[in-house]
Amino acid sequence: MAISAFDVFKVGIGPSSSHTVGPMRAARLFVLGLQSSGLLDRTTRLHAGLYGSLGATGKGHGSDTAVLLGLCGHEPDTVDVNAVSTILSSIRQACSLPVLGQHAIEWQDARDLTFFRRETLPLHANGMRFQAFDASGAVLTERCYYSVGGGFVVSEEVLADGQRQKTIAPDATVLPKPFRTGAELLAQCHANQWTMAQVMLANELHWRTEPEVRKGLLAIWGVMQACVQRGCQTEGTLPGGFKVKRRAPQLWRDLTSQAEKALTDPLQVLDWVNLYALAVNEENAAGGRVVTAPTNGAAGIVPAVLHYYTRFIPSASDDGVVDFLLTAAAIAILYKENASISGAEVGCQGEVGVACSMAAGALCAVLGGTPEQVENAAEIGMEHHLGLTCDPVGGLVQIPCIERNAIASVKAINAARMALHGDGTHHVSLDKVIKTMRETGADMKVKYKETSRGGLAVNIIEC
Repeated sequence: MAISAFDVFKVGIGPSSSHTVGPMRAARLFVLGLQSSGLLDRTTRLHAGLYGSLGATGKGHGSDTAVLLGLCGHEPDTVDVNAVSTILSSIRQACSLPVLGQHAIEWQDARDLTFFRRETLPLHANGMRFQAFDASGAVLTERCYYSVGGGFVVSEEVLADGQRQKTIAPDATVLPKPFRTGAELLAQCHANQWTMAQVMLANELHWRTEPEVRKGLLAIWGVMQACVQRGCQTEGTLPGGFKVKRRAPQLWRDLTSQAEKALTDPLQVLDWVNLYALAVNEENAAGGRVVTAPTNGAAGIVPAVLHYYTRFIPSASDDGVVDFLLTAAAIAILYKENASISGAEVGCQGEVGVACSMAAGALCAVLGGTPEQVENAAEIGMEHHLGLTCDPVGGLVQIPCIERNAIASVKAINAARMALHGDGTHHVSLDKVIKTMRETGADMKVKYKETSRGGLAVNIIEC
């Protein structure tokens, strides 16, 4: 499957790419299908069933909100986040859902949206089944979708022999500089005497012109910066029973009011990195607009490290920002192709671990690292996240998710620095660590994979 940097970095809303962005996109796809097949006018009722991890933690992740917004026709990158509560209140008060904003049907949450906490659909832990009914109660059509991480959605097809398979309509075109593994990516770099960013750019030109790629990536960077700014300025507590206090605003005030402290504290730069990550993930937890990088649960790491680059590296430039994002996307593709970026499938190593790997390699690249050093940095970033579980307390993307992004951002910077002090040779290749991550995720118990049935999630009592 041909994957673009703009598939990796997608603008959406929090708190989860797999549990919020994915279900919103799936719900919208379903009703668009009703419209295109001529069934929408005959539809008088809809039902959405959320299974597996979506059923277990969907409430805390806003999956119900996402489904309603998607059925109304909203998209994650354009929905007005400030209007979401008003949209939901209108639906629930009127018991009426405007499908695609034009076809009103009766809607009752208790009847029409079901969380199947202990049931899983066959092809992935994040499964959804949508059904449309006519006035007689007969099923007009039904469709299953899977949210496979990072906002990616695939559908289920039942073959003639009864077998089920996940399907998607990928761009199957062979790209100019194809790669599927780290070894193949390095081979492309060597064959063309290019950086990883240049290889990735050559492939992006299949879809867009070079000025369009640059403009688009800088726009992504702009969304990241705006997210950090909002996170630093928004006071209060996060949604959910724990009433987690936002820490970014106070930390921002502390850092900006004590500028002279930097002269005596050589590690204050780490406070700034922590601030950037906390700001993003607090915005994400509050349902704000973020960039999946490669997921929402890990959305703070790439922006935090990119802020570090632009603020603390004297040679930083917009060209460097573009190269950073292209390199990070190339690394993300390796995980997407050979393992997973879904916490419900492989644990948090597939989210925070992958984001750390992306940021480490990207930072190494813009600091002048060779392709071998970049690959080494990406490997270090993942190697020290192997086995990381996904155990959100209360089913919320808050504890330990927010702090975990800050810690991983610092680890990414350290991984890049370690790689730059080497010559690129190392015993464990990036391909080997990706394979290990996939196998570790397969061996991990389900209770540690975004179900909130293990780890910290069962050792903290909600007040």
